Amino acid sequence: MDLTVAAFYQFVALPDFRSLRAPLHAVCAERGIKGSILLAEEGINGTVAGSAEAVAALVDELRHGSLFTGRLDNLELKFSRAATMPFQRLKVRLKREIVTLGDPAADPNRQVGTYVSPADWNALIDSPDTLLLDTRNAFEVALGTFEGAVDPGIASFGQFKDFAARTLDPAKHKAIAMFCTGGIRCEKASALLLARGFSEVYHLKGGILKYLEEIPEAESRWRGGCFVFDERVALGHGLREHAAGAKAGHPKGASDEQF
Repeated sequence: MDLTVAAFYQFVALPDFRSLRAPLHAVCAERGIKGSILLAEEGINGTVAGSAEAVAALVDELRHGSLFTGRLDNLELKFSRAATMPFQRLKVRLKREIVTLGDPAADPNRQVGTYVSPADWNALIDSPDTLLLDTRNAFEVALGTFEGAVDPGIASFGQFKDFAARTLDPAKHKAIAMFCTGGIRCEKASALLLARGFSEVYHLKGGILKYLEEIPEAESRWRGGCFVFDERVALGHGLREHAAGAKAGHPKGASDEQF
């Protein structure tokens, strides 16, 4: 059975997020969709799987249905495939943040860094004046990363703010290029750095997954596998399942890191 996996997020004001939980769960459940969706006042974040028809219906509801009333008009969305269902159940959870950083100054609904498309990413990170920064945790970095990227050495994304305060300096690091799995952590991290006085902050639009989808392997600066938050564990170029992931398994609590 070939299934469609959809990873999506958008930072957008959802003051009614609590009332969205039950109807969104029902929309997914009645179509046989499984996976994890987070709702918070700052937006939505999820990865789900189901038949191609079921996932297409969900995406249509998110973008154009009555539930979100047109508010998800800038939904960051990417698709991949799975041979078997990569999730055991369906979860729609309410959270304080759709990706946890714990710093109110980091508000992507107010400001974010400059998006860089996968097609322009290699040229940016080739610049000797650009600090290339992986915003993911140490387990993810160990599975794969971009050549020359700085590993922040963190156990969870919530520790990124302390790494930034301890290691990064606006006077020294004039241009910073950040990346993460699907783009969401970079939006939060870029908002944090801008609030702390950094002026040139770039992030890979669509994250590593979009880069692996669009950039030919022969031109790629990516090495290894990209950790994903389901039972496939890791993906490689062309968003194919990566062999290294099968050996690594999932670290305890990894699913809470969210995309």
